[in-house]
Amino acid sequence: MSITDSFDADRGIIEPREAVEIPADFPDTLLACFTEKFVAAITEKTGAEQFDHAFAGRGIPILRFSRGGRTVGFYQSPVGGAASAAILEEAIAKGAKKVLFFGSCGSLDAAHTAGKLLIPTAAYRDEGASYHYLPAGNYIAIGTADRLAAIFDRMNVPYLKTKTWTTDAFYRETQRNMLSRKEEGCAAVEMECASVMAVGKFRGVEVYQFLYTADCLDGEGWDRRILGGMPEDLRDAIAEIAVETAIRL
Repeated sequence: MSITDSFDADRGIIEPREAVEIPADFPDTLLACFTEKFVAAITEKTGAEQFDHAFAGRGIPILRFSRGGRTVGFYQSPVGGAASAAILEEAIAKGAKKVLFFGSCGSLDAAHTAGKLLIPTAAYRDEGASYHYLPAGNYIAIGTADRLAAIFDRMNVPYLKTKTWTTDAFYRETQRNMLSRKEEGCAAVEMECASVMAVGKFRGVEVYQFLYTADCLDGEGWDRRILGGMPEDLRDAIAEIAVETAIRL
């Protein structure tokens, strides 16, 4: 059996609902980011407070805030497909029905990604977690992309719908592989999309994601751009888009 033929629809030996505490008032909508600075920005913007936690190897605070009569939970997801999938499993077990992820990506098409957020429509499965949730295949289609795009339209947010390349190996994004993915229509590379979308499909919940470009791989070398040094006003603007989008889900 090939290593990519890991999918088995049978019950897991350890199911998430057996491993987590399930609060009675867990929000059905969650927002997930990947950096402490975004956690701080959203907390300052919304007055969010911690009410629960996830585990999956380390304690992860789950906070919540209210706006416009809606309550949304949010947390900082670990980076990487396997870790983000594990925490998402726990969030779903606790009661989440809609989860919006947002995070950085590398641009594979500088001409078309500049000045826009990216909405993945399909993710290339160059990672491991998704093969335990869905049968093997190169791409996973993202059925929530159109609804997210419609929300961005109503909010007048500039965006590009595109395929994305999900990889486990940040330091092994080679020129050959980058050009192959770009030729297939991927304008971005990141580390979680295929994994979290596979979990969502398997568990029957709505998982959404948008990306902002930080660095750029579209060229002969690597351009760091704002990776690790995002301007504060840009972070605040993206945080506000994330919060408002989660409310509208």
